[in-house]
Amino acid sequence: MLATVNGKRIMAADLDRVYKQTVGDTTQTPSSEQVQIVRLNILHSLIDDEILQQRAARLNLVATDEEVNAKLTDYKAPYTQEEFNRKLKEKGLTLDEFKEDIRRTLTRNKLINKEIESKITITDAEIKSYYDQHKSEFNLIEPQYHLAEIVVTDQAGGQVNNLQNSKATSDADARKKIQMIRNHLDSGEEFSSVAMSYSEDPSTSSNGGDLGFILETPLKTQHPDVFAAVSNLKAGETTETLPIIMTDGKNKKTVGYAIYELIERRPAGQGQLSDPRVQQSIRQQLRDSHAQLLQLAYDEMLHDEAKVHNYLAEDILRKGVQ
Repeated sequence: MLATVNGKRIMAADLDRVYKQTVGDTTQTPSSEQVQIVRLNILHSLIDDEILQQRAARLNLVATDEEVNAKLTDYKAPYTQEEFNRKLKEKGLTLDEFKEDIRRTLTRNKLINKEIESKITITDAEIKSYYDQHKSEFNLIEPQYHLAEIVVTDQAGGQVNNLQNSKATSDADARKKIQMIRNHLDSGEEFSSVAMSYSEDPSTSSNGGDLGFILETPLKTQHPDVFAAVSNLKAGETTETLPIIMTDGKNKKTVGYAIYELIERRPAGQGQLSDPRVQQSIRQQLRDSHAQLLQLAYDEMLHDEAKVHNYLAEDILRKGVQ
């Protein structure tokens, strides 16, 4: 037993399964300190999730078998049975474990929808006020792309500002972490929520990875790989995992990995408040901003109410660094 949340045990087997998915068969042997850092971060994530799951259970919001099976059918639709089984094997999951992950994700989404999303109301007056204060943002000389990012780098150390205090320390670690993030996205978690939890860009992780609007020309010329990946996406879709390339003289080196979400694409010209696309864009920006604030406050409130005992952390402190 590594921790308890209101008496509910989190066992070593629970952590080991996620650790294996996160780290996998790395070619580099991590130090004992690196292993413990990763394990503590994973345990923190498991504790957070258990707090939410217990709250959802008290509110009778646990996903039903019918909901889980329907979502499973959606996931399996693009694949043959053999391909789907291979996907599960690559993720290190059994079918039952995958279904449990789906259940927990659906449950978490139902909880957030009830406790946060349902309480957000954006009025026409708020939309007009935002438009009046930011009218120039809607006068576009060329198309703009509203993007969000999740970034993982292979550089040890450095500042991180994500909720899990999660940092990759090697290329192998970064590759495994970005795959774990992809698994979270594929299981239906909101992009902004995953970014806040795991993205390593300290300037964007706290606001869900939001990069704001980027003009097409600088995006195309400065980040052609990103432009190529997002130019054919529909709003709400994400790119495949892209390498982050650093050029040192004539040499190019992969220093990390990123996934991008296309939130919105705006055409050139002055957008008018009467344009439903402008109204929807403002409404979504205000909703996202409200949701992020409420989510942070909600998580803190649940933590204050929960009785958490982290035995792994106590054990590490007691033994010290060896």
